[in-house]
Amino acid sequence: MSATLDDQAREALRLVEANPGKSAVLARAVADQARQKRDLAALSIAERALGLAALQLEDPDAALRHLRAAIRLGRHAGATELAAEARLSLAFALNMRGHVRQALREIERALLGLGGVARARAQAQRGAILLLLGRLDEALPDYQAALPVLRGAADHGWVYKVLCNRAVLYGYRQEFTAAEADLREAEQLCTKLELDLSLGFVYQDLGWINALRGDVPIALHYLDLAEQRLRAHGAPVGELLADRCQLLLSVLLLSEALQAAEEAVLEFEQQRRKIGLPEAQLLLAQAAILDGQASRGLQEARTAVREFSYQRRPRWATLARFTVLRARLAVGHEPGAGSGVSVKQLEHVADDLASAGWTGSALEARLLAGGLALQRGWTSKACAQLQRAALPRRRGPALQRAQAWHAEALQQWASGNHRGAAAAARAALRVMDEHRAGLGATDLRAHASGHRVQVAEFGLRMAFDSGRPARVLEWAEQGRASHLLLRPVRPPSDPDLAAALSELRAIVSEIFRLRGAGGNIAPLERRQVALERQIRDHDRRLPTEQTSRPPRPLPARTLSGSLGDAALLEFVRLDDTLHAVTVAGGRIRLCQLGPAAQAFELIDRVRFALHRLARNHATDASNAAASALLADAAERLDTLLLRPVTSEIADRPLVVVPTGALQSLPWSILPSCAGRPVTVTPSAALWQAGLRGGGQSGHILVAAGPGLPGAATEAATIAALYQVTALAGAAATVEAVTTGLDGARLAHLAAHGRIHPHNPLFTSLRFADGPLTVYDLQQLRQAPQLVVLAACDVGRSAVRAGDELLGLSASFLALGTRHVIASVIPVPDAETAPLMIAFHRLLANAEAATPALARAQAQLGDTHPAAMAAAAGFVSIGTA
Repeated sequence: MSATLDDQAREALRLVEANPGKSAVLARAVADQARQKRDLAALSIAERALGLAALQLEDPDAALRHLRAAIRLGRHAGATELAAEARLSLAFALNMRGHVRQALREIERALLGLGGVARARAQAQRGAILLLLGRLDEALPDYQAALPVLRGAADHGWVYKVLCNRAVLYGYRQEFTAAEADLREAEQLCTKLELDLSLGFVYQDLGWINALRGDVPIALHYLDLAEQRLRAHGAPVGELLADRCQLLLSVLLLSEALQAAEEAVLEFEQQRRKIGLPEAQLLLAQAAILDGQASRGLQEARTAVREFSYQRRPRWATLARFTVLRARLAVGHEPGAGSGVSVKQLEHVADDLASAGWTGSALEARLLAGGLALQRGWTSKACAQLQRAALPRRRGPALQRAQAWHAEALQQWASGNHRGAAAAARAALRVMDEHRAGLGATDLRAHASGHRVQVAEFGLRMAFDSGRPARVLEWAEQGRASHLLLRPVRPPSDPDLAAALSELRAIVSEIFRLRGAGGNIAPLERRQVALERQIRDHDRRLPTEQTSRPPRPLPARTLSGSLGDAALLEFVRLDDTLHAVTVAGGRIRLCQLGPAAQAFELIDRVRFALHRLARNHATDASNAAASALLADAAERLDTLLLRPVTSEIADRPLVVVPTGALQSLPWSILPSCAGRPVTVTPSAALWQAGLRGGGQSGHILVAAGPGLPGAATEAATIAALYQVTALAGAAATVEAVTTGLDGARLAHLAAHGRIHPHNPLFTSLRFADGPLTVYDLQQLRQAPQLVVLAACDVGRSAVRAGDELLGLSASFLALGTRHVIASVIPVPDAETAPLMIAFHRLLANAEAATPALARAQAQLGDTHPAAMAAAAGFVSIGTA
């Protein structure tokens, strides 16, 4: 054999892990020379390199062809070991195509002709296949046997592979310390050997391990590093997309998880990597179920069961069968549907999941079985499952412990120990809150709060059963905008983030200009999407500050003492019925109101009528019809929401804690609220916390954005009331505005508002050089005390599970702003000026913000319909 060709062929083989494209080029050149010289051994190695490179470059058919040629050439050359090594690579490729049994047969055949290091490689490869099959107890001995031999031979490439695969095995067993130790060693090897692509796979595994243990920012960091390297080398990213989906599901970012799962399925289908396809389909099923698409989830889960069964992967098939049951239960909750799922089915699948090592899913199955048994009145059967589900409540990842505490709460309740049930439910919430406090990004905190919903609802049911309004208030607060009580994480100064925000402003400004001129904006819109993702992901990787602590429940007596002459009105939805808890004059009362759906439908009518009235060129007939619709809807809402509690609230100022669609109700249009000071707050706890805010120190900022008729005049008029100079025109840049916001006593911002269709944190106000978003506000060292947003609709927050709010007004409150005056309906920005000037005249004369808004709205009640509609849409949000 030619030493030169042999060395070149083995170099091509080595390059597969570092640069598969370069490896393929070198391997082809070696193969051409080897054919000319009839060097079959060198040709066998070159064909193996071509096969492995093709596998990395998403051409599995070519991979199989080259690898079979490598085996044949090795045999013809009389090189038994070369043929056996090629057979190992063929087994790997067959496994990727889903031909698992054939892959194992190839491994066993290879082992017959191998010894020493080559045999250790074969054992390592067999372990990898057994791992994919879910046969963890058989895979581990292969790794343990192979690793010392490979270390002794300084076979660093194969040591890296074994370490990565063993780390995955440890991850499935929740042995995270051992998994990370293996991956750190693999990382050092890749760095030492300059295996950039392999380092990408190590980062991917580190991301997956940290996701399993619940460290979301670190997991996102490693998955982002992995994606950069894999895409740079043109390597397949199906598995990475699946890992990202799993991570996104853990924090309930469902639309993004669905997208990642769909992309993973497509990637595996295009690559014809059948071994990974059913895992992606299973993730897609899980995401669809959580996103309310139960029928789709059922279809995908059934497909996954078939594929896993065909591939002889019983461990994974068990998980897929459980997902089928979850989907059937979810379908059964739809109107007119029945799940047909029995307690016995859930009990059996729970046992199967536990045997297969799916600890978290086994716990979930027992929790479902116990809950279903309770619904059917089978207390002893329910308690048996719930007791087993509650066992890991003091060990394992946080979300798993929280589920176990939830099971303990249900079991205590079923056993008649209501005090123990409440304590266990509080423990579940405490564990989830501690986990959430480890997240730095606002949107991660808000979405992850969705995990609290089931436990908070259970506590709420216990409270209603007790008949005690104070308990209902306590548990209603447990499920109410809790992430806003966490101390926000202020991002460190970062030039990359600053550059991305600056470029985003420039891009959006150019889009606005070109759209007006009829130009092509598609390339700019694509760049905008990429920049928004870059900024969002940068924010999500932020670690939390060590001082972040979960909030404690608010005692009703504390709240009662803080209200003074005001009355608290907290709306609570249980099933499909609205209730109200009132706190006034030292008394706490609970009142049932009526159907939630009726209230939400009427709110839609109110918003439609106000939007119609706000049109400047509407006919008299159109205005009359809209006014009639508004009056009717407002009267009916008043009858539903406020008349039942009239004796409690009397004519007191109101502090209103809405739920669901009530978050977007313009309260001033209700007859009972006309001229009455009404403060809207995401939660009573947040209102109470705001009372401890700062005093009246600080400067005043008045700023106006471009393209808004009358904004500069409005800003100048308002600035004159406070004897300050308004920021307007080219001077009103985002940097100038944010500098002015920092530490302000009062900030009035008159600008075009835009609700972002996908990410509420990109909801923005337009200034001279582009949009000011929530990500800009996060740079503030001290939030302004009172913010007036004289812009269309930006007071309306996106409402997530658990009444968690995301948007401009909610972000100001989270940052420490005590009060926000903003509109919750879409009306023309130019129509807000009359209200704003009237409001600030009262405010400048030392009237408090909420009463000033109520008086200003009352003054404009009989003016032009557009001005009246614009005025009616404003609400006072925060602390009275």
